[in-house]
Amino acid sequence: MGPASLQEERELEKESKEEMESYHYLLQAGSQLESTLQQVTVPVSMKEVGGYIQKQVAYLSGGRGEDSSVIITLPECSAFSDIPEEALTKVFTYLTLIPRARQPGVKFIIILDRRLDTWASIKTALARIAASFPGNLHLVLVLRPTSFFHRTVTDIGFRFSQEDFMLKMPVVMLSSVTDLLRYIDENQLTSEFGGTLDYCHSDWIVLRTAIESFAVTVKDIAQMLQGFGSELAETELPDEGQAIEFLLESHTDKYKKLKDAIRSVSKEGRHLLLSLETSAKDDDSQWDVKLDWETVQRLLAQLRDMESAFDGFFEKHHLKLHQYLQLLRYEQSFQEMELCLEHLMSQERELSVSADTLVQTEQSLKRLGGLESHAQEVMARAQIIILHGHQLSAGHHYAMALIMQRCNELRHYCDTLNAALKTKHASLQLKHQLLLCLGQAQTWCDDGAYMLASQLVDKFQSKEGAQAALKEIERFLEEAPSMLSSGPDILAIEYEAAITPRLQAQIGETFEKHAAVQQMIQNRQASLRKLADKHVRPVQLVAPRPENPPRAKSPLFSPKHGDGLKFTFDISLPGKRASRKSPNPRKIEVIHDYQESRSCVSYSLEGEDSPDILKRHVMRELIETERIYVEELLSVLLGYRAEMDNPALSGLLPPILRSKRDILFGNMPEIYNFHSRVFLQDLEGCLETPESVGACFLQRKESFQMYEGYCQNKPRSDALWRQFSDCAFFQECQKKLEHKLGLDSYLLKPVQRLTKYQLLLKELLKYSSDCEGTSELQGALTAMLDLLKSVNDSMHQIAITGYEGDICELGRVLMQGSFSVWISHKKGPTRMKELTRFKPMQRHLFLYERALLLCKRREEHGDGCDKTPSYSFKNCLKMTAVGITENVKGDVKKFEIWYSGREEVYVVQAPSVEVKMAWLNELRRILTNQQKLLRDEAYHGQLVGHMQLSPSLSERSVPVVYRYSVYSV
Repeated sequence: MGPASLQEERELEKESKEEMESYHYLLQAGSQLESTLQQVTVPVSMKEVGGYIQKQVAYLSGGRGEDSSVIITLPECSAFSDIPEEALTKVFTYLTLIPRARQPGVKFIIILDRRLDTWASIKTALARIAASFPGNLHLVLVLRPTSFFHRTVTDIGFRFSQEDFMLKMPVVMLSSVTDLLRYIDENQLTSEFGGTLDYCHSDWIVLRTAIESFAVTVKDIAQMLQGFGSELAETELPDEGQAIEFLLESHTDKYKKLKDAIRSVSKEGRHLLLSLETSAKDDDSQWDVKLDWETVQRLLAQLRDMESAFDGFFEKHHLKLHQYLQLLRYEQSFQEMELCLEHLMSQERELSVSADTLVQTEQSLKRLGGLESHAQEVMARAQIIILHGHQLSAGHHYAMALIMQRCNELRHYCDTLNAALKTKHASLQLKHQLLLCLGQAQTWCDDGAYMLASQLVDKFQSKEGAQAALKEIERFLEEAPSMLSSGPDILAIEYEAAITPRLQAQIGETFEKHAAVQQMIQNRQASLRKLADKHVRPVQLVAPRPENPPRAKSPLFSPKHGDGLKFTFDISLPGKRASRKSPNPRKIEVIHDYQESRSCVSYSLEGEDSPDILKRHVMRELIETERIYVEELLSVLLGYRAEMDNPALSGLLPPILRSKRDILFGNMPEIYNFHSRVFLQDLEGCLETPESVGACFLQRKESFQMYEGYCQNKPRSDALWRQFSDCAFFQECQKKLEHKLGLDSYLLKPVQRLTKYQLLLKELLKYSSDCEGTSELQGALTAMLDLLKSVNDSMHQIAITGYEGDICELGRVLMQGSFSVWISHKKGPTRMKELTRFKPMQRHLFLYERALLLCKRREEHGDGCDKTPSYSFKNCLKMTAVGITENVKGDVKKFEIWYSGREEVYVVQAPSVEVKMAWLNELRRILTNQQKLLRDEAYHGQLVGHMQLSPSLSERSVPVVYRYSVYSV
């Protein structure tokens, strides 16, 4: 298990721990809600006793007696004796459990109204009450019959039965309603007993039914939330992408349905609260209505807490599944690309370079060219996978270490393959050149022998004939191949990398043949001179021929060149001739001319493990790749962009394309001028002092901002290229340049170069610990990483739609990211509308120097790799009117952004605490700078307009509100 795998495990454990903490919060919120439900719900429901309650067998009017005893009224009911004992017990149980759930141990007073009844009925009622009443019965107040006869019978019957009743419960026999007022206050009695308490039995039934229905619904919702949460927590991650996609889809559907159910029950609870508030306003003395209001309010609050806990847990779980799906797909792409690259490397190894004849060498070069073309296509796809891996890492993927390891592995594969192909290509080219030279030498030797044989003896017996023969020989000698003047030893050194034993033998044979022919020529010359001297006595002075005839330049990668590798560049332009001495001028093509990989520079040469040597290797690679990059840019600008003005190619160029070349090439001329005239010279000056390259990057930091404009234009350039990629003009230019890759590959070079800088700076830092210039190197690396982030942010910015103003007036984009946002307003109908929103809005925030934009991310458009997101503009907050609250109770990832003195408050939930702190730091910096600017302008008396950062701007030095909330979960 490698370091990346261990890091991946640690990151996954961290993610799982955070997810389990969210699940624990969900269970805790559900437990609290369940506890509240147990307090407010009763075992007997209104449905079970609804028929008898509607008949008013007994009712709770809301009145209270002494010691806050609850009054239960049993009004006149002719059918009381017909009610079954079990039903009566349920009625009493239901009526007593409601107050006992709120106030355990509460006492009860029963008012038994029998003014129109008989003693027998009273006696029966008292007996049934004694047998069925389940609560703590404090007192029974009986309103006895009003007729003289029944009153007399009642008094007599009660006198004889009083002891029996008093043993079971305290009973007081009252003659009239006036006597009732001695025990219970007037405002605690209903109008039928001469009191002022307002009570409507039908309204009470409707209210109790609604409260019980709401409590049952809340309980069901809580159970569904807990059940779904348990299902999510126990879900095992499958190994197939389709299974994960199905899980994501099914979980999202269930989540949306639960959210709809929560919104529905919340709406029901608010309506219930409104009804209870209306009842409480009508009669302040109804304490039970107030208790019901508090209960419903508490249930709603705890339901919100549970919903919030569930949202947090679902978000983490959903993110984990989504990132796991991304990782599976990325790993699949990596494995496919790895197999493809390994197959190419196998083909490269199988391609032999041991050809010893010119025909074999040319065939090997042809096969190698086809393999290189295919390899470039594959490596271009690998580069896309690497860039995708960097995007995943930039999105804080939990398997960042593994993804970066895969990126490095792919890069290593590509570098190794590229280096091997270039080495093999250079070797074959060198061998091909040597075989050509040997062939020319052999031909020259044969021609020399033929020339000597073809000279007729009778013709040079005269002076003129001898002189003519000598001149012919001298002309022939002047045409001798330059390699023959070098000697076999020098030739062996010059072509050391390509020489095989058989080639060495050919070189020996060639020089032996040359020596033989040379001897023949010298003998012929001596004979001819003697003949010329016989006829002409005076000595003939002959002008000496050049001692050193011109020689072809040695090959580019010859060992003779050592470290001083020179990369040539030759493009045939209209009306111009190449000023190249070499017989085979090289075309700029990074595939053939230079090995960009680490193995090319060979950092780990045996015995060269000193940090200084390693730094110089990295520095050499940085400079050489910079030269190649500059030459590539020039080849594009001269070979494509300048050719658009070439009249000879005007027929191949669509007219619309000529007017859009600034879109196709962007600001590449500006980038080329900077690198060729400034930055390349800066780097070359750091060759012997690699540690000073950090200061070089920092000095040119602002110039690198031109890449931001190039990357912003890249989508438009790509779209234009896709439209005209089959144009004959581009094919002709590519053919003239002898490029194996199309223009689109070279238009990608600036983007690739940006990523290359930070990798090389990391290598320099690796070998530059605790030495001079380390801090500048670290600063340069940070600057390059910030530039990459800025480029990424600007690429998102250009996808904003619907913003009517000039977005450039907002300043430079500093940060961007997706957040969950709740909005509330200080007053007006909008406030009520926003208060009903429990589900957060998903917003993509863009932080500029002068404003904060809130946008909604739309679905991606396009097909395949051309998919791009868009952002629909929603709101713009000027930074001059913005304030922040750093801590929000209930979630450490939340913070507030308030606007215009809290007229609008945006509660923002970041995906992580780290993201939250990064945004807060940037917001604090902007607001602090604004406040400092205000103070400076006020000091100089030049304050114009009115800028208000917060309601307390004149009282605070920094417009930031710090709210520290202490809470327990």
